[in-house]
Amino acid sequence: MKSYKGRGIVLHTLKYGDSSMVVYLLTDVGGRRSYMVQGVRSRNGRGSKLALFQPMFPVEFEGLESPRQEMHRFKEVRAGFALREVPFDVRKSTMALFMAEALYRLVRECEPNATLFDFVWNSVGALDAIERGVANFHLWFLVHLCRLLGFQPGNAYTPESWFDIREGEYVPARPPHTLFLTRECARLLDELLHSDVRRLEQIALSHTERTEFLNAMLVYLGYHLDAVSAVQSVRILKEVF
Repeated sequence: MKSYKGRGIVLHTLKYGDSSMVVYLLTDVGGRRSYMVQGVRSRNGRGSKLALFQPMFPVEFEGLESPRQEMHRFKEVRAGFALREVPFDVRKSTMALFMAEALYRLVRECEPNATLFDFVWNSVGALDAIERGVANFHLWFLVHLCRLLGFQPGNAYTPESWFDIREGEYVPARPPHTLFLTRECARLLDELLHSDVRRLEQIALSHTERTEFLNAMLVYLGYHLDAVSAVQSVRILKEVF
């Protein structure tokens, strides 16, 4: 079996049999990949590995690839870096769940994408470290994920513009169809695209405004990628934020 080293972000897990699981990662070496992890639920002392495979947890690993097996395996796996708040802060863990599920639904490519991977890897660290503006973090993440997936606005924003989802551009008047972002959401889209994650606390939004923009972004992503409609954690996210 061929071995290789890499880093990954946990997107999703599936129970397999009594003691094993399938782990889906976004990796730096091969894009999205699935790994079979055996004995992770057993009582022989290896059960602690289960704690590594939580949504958005960063891992470093030595992988094994065999031409006879569809899924890769781990020779070694450990935490990529320590998470001090995401596992214990309900706001951050809820946000991590949403981010992981969105990536699992939206990213299907099996080729390395260094720019996307670095953004996701650094976003986990930023979410763990951020002290203020947490409630806006998922909005910032979705906006920049759109950009990296190739769905960023095709022109510059001007005040009082609407955003036409079909055309992918800011427009001066309300589009004659229903696929658009309101002037308020269009302004916020531009603001988040140009905001540093450390300054999210400066964007003052009510619960209603935050929910409206999240819904708008899901429509925007859904126009390009239908899979986003299957994201189940949206409901929990809206309740928390």
